[in-house]
Amino acid sequence: MSTLTRTPDTTATDSRRRSPLGGVTWLVWRQHRAAFLTVLGAGVLLVAWIVFQRARMMDFLGGQGGPAGGIGSLGTEFEPYAAAFQPVSSALSVIPVVLGVFVGAPLLAGDLEHGTAKLVAAQTVSRTRWLATKLGLTALVVTVSTAALSVAFGWWWEPVKEQSTVMEWTSGAAFDTTGPVPVALTLFTVVGGVAIGLVLRRTLAAMVVTFGFAVVVQLVWGELRLALGDVVTVTTNKGVLADDAFPTLPDAAYQIDQSYLTGSGRPVGWSTCAQEETEQARELCLKQADVVGWSVDYLPISQMPGMQWLGAAILLALTAAVAVFLFLWGRKRLV
Repeated sequence: MSTLTRTPDTTATDSRRRSPLGGVTWLVWRQHRAAFLTVLGAGVLLVAWIVFQRARMMDFLGGQGGPAGGIGSLGTEFEPYAAAFQPVSSALSVIPVVLGVFVGAPLLAGDLEHGTAKLVAAQTVSRTRWLATKLGLTALVVTVSTAALSVAFGWWWEPVKEQSTVMEWTSGAAFDTTGPVPVALTLFTVVGGVAIGLVLRRTLAAMVVTFGFAVVVQLVWGELRLALGDVVTVTTNKGVLADDAFPTLPDAAYQIDQSYLTGSGRPVGWSTCAQEETEQARELCLKQADVVGWSVDYLPISQMPGMQWLGAAILLALTAAVAVFLFLWGRKRLV
């Protein structure tokens, strides 16, 4: 009687280990592929919609000779094309919150809640490698999707970016959805959600707290956005009542403040002498107050890229700090 010995087929296993998604990376991808593919798929669909909307807008502008004379000169026919920016920018603005809650918060909280982390700790894979793989693959998916959306939306907005009637460049609708800001803002929110999940160890609680964290981040960021720029001050000495007395600002400049300027260089409120009923009386009042012109503070649109990169650098530094906390905490408390 002969005995048949079956040799284990390790071809598939060896091939998987040699592939880019082999080993731990392949396991993490399999575990979270539904969320990752949803994020990437939604990004592709939204990019396609942006490309379609830009093509429509450029066809219209091409037929009208372009926006050189200002969007206002194009009449009400341009309003549907300008209105198309609002829903898309709103969707892009909530991406950090959505990904932080539904991707970041459950990433480790689910493993800790359902015992997967204990199984990982019992294997030959180190906790540091497991954390690095989960965090790295998630960050890669988030970065690819948000960067593609940022580039596409910026490409759409570029031909009309100096037209404040479409979007004010200092608003979150434009500033937080173009350039490096959406990538950095989303990464910070997602990694923050991962850290919250690691500490709370319960998926639902982590998602609720991460939602609050993401909203607070958005609110604080909105308050600090303008502080990233260097305020430019322009003054005049032609008085304040003449038609050409007010200084001419660059196109798309965001005006922060305006005041009257005295001969000594001291600014006074623009409501000075506003109580005077006649123009002659007001002119005499302004002369007595030694008002010689205007002082206007503004931010030029040329500062937008620098402000975005500075803000992104701050957010990425905060993200790196949270990631360090993740590894220090996770190495001891992953199970």
